[in-house]
Amino acid sequence: MNELVQRLIERTGLPEDKAMRAVETMSGFLKERLPEPVAAQVDGVLGGGEGGQGGGMLGNAGGMASGLGGMLGKH
Repeated sequence: MNELVQRLIERTGLPEDKAMRAVETMSGFLKERLPEPVAAQVDGVLGGGEGGQGGGMLGNAGGMASGLGGMLGKH
């Protein structure tokens, strides 16, 4: 999750505490909206889960974002 927070800081200029809150808000939103099997893996994808594979997936955050948009009905 730290990599995502850092990207938000770099791209938006948000202070770290606000960037962290934004990531936590997004994570919570995704967990509420996604099917349970997928929602259970959100922290791992964002790099917050223990042993998660988020580090590699965050390297392709643009692809991940467009994939999530497709799952949520947005293109």
